[in-house]
Amino acid sequence: MSQSLFAVALLVSDYDAGLKFYVDTLGFDLIEDTPMGPEKRWVMIAPPGSTGTRLLLARAASEQQTQAIGNQTGGRVGFFLTTDQFQKDYDRMKSAGVHFEEDPRHEPYGWVVVFQDPWGNRWDLLERNS
Repeated sequence: MSQSLFAVALLVSDYDAGLKFYVDTLGFDLIEDTPMGPEKRWVMIAPPGSTGTRLLLARAASEQQTQAIGNQTGGRVGFFLTTDQFQKDYDRMKSAGVHFEEDPRHEPYGWVVVFQDPWGNRWDLLERNS
């Protein structure tokens, strides 16, 4: 038996705003954008070159979901974007206006810096040691 984690839902206030940040600003690939009725879309994105888990942008559809936007992981870093070109990606993201909480730092596992999406979700950009 073989299993893998296919996708993780990420609540956003608006599909197009999510695409603007993740695709236009971060450079993620749009994998699929399929209408599923008047108010719902299946919007799947992934970092460029990724063959692993994808993000499903999910527009909040209730007050409870709206309240969870930007705090899906209780204020912890909940998303981890790995790269093999840390400095290049950090510089590109910074020049694109991505909000970084700190300066890059070296940890025993590699280079890391925490950033936020426009809704407050916290991410690590990291380059792991070989």
